Amino acid sequence: MSNDRRIPSLTPCAGRCSTVFGDAVCRGCRRFNHEVIHWNTYNAEQRLVVWKRLDAQLDQILVPMLPLANIKHVEGFIHGKRVRILESASCGRKLYHALKLCEKNKHLAEESGLGLSAQQIKPIWQEFERRVLALATASYDFAFLRADGMRHHLLRILDEDE
Repeated sequence: MSNDRRIPSLTPCAGRCSTVFGDAVCRGCRRFNHEVIHWNTYNAEQRLVVWKRLDAQLDQILVPMLPLANIKHVEGFIHGKRVRILESASCGRKLYHALKLCEKNKHLAEESGLGLSAQQIKPIWQEFERRVLALATASYDFAFLRADGMRHHLLRILDEDE
């Protein structure tokens, strides 16, 4: 028997999965439902593809929403709070973790490096969640439409071959 004490792999899971209720996009982590279901079967490369898409969404939403954030300070803040992130985590991912900590503990706002007061945390968090879920849903819809378009194209080619 091995004494290998492995550190569990990082997952985007936010502990509020809505895919179990039939959502195509999780309201917690914003992965697509099939990504949530199959996450444990994905290899490192497949997981990295998902991480990169999620990080790009966070960059697109949070970086403009938090123009006064000091990313070096934010990095120190989340490190000090023992938040585990990938080394390749984007600026938006780091901002997300700091904002998430502050949303749960508003008294941390001043030390977070986000450039927000405690009173600004809740409205910023709510607007962030609204925007990022809209973007993730649009991304899912686009991927579905693209896949459906490819399917129709392939079926047309097969029909022409017959």
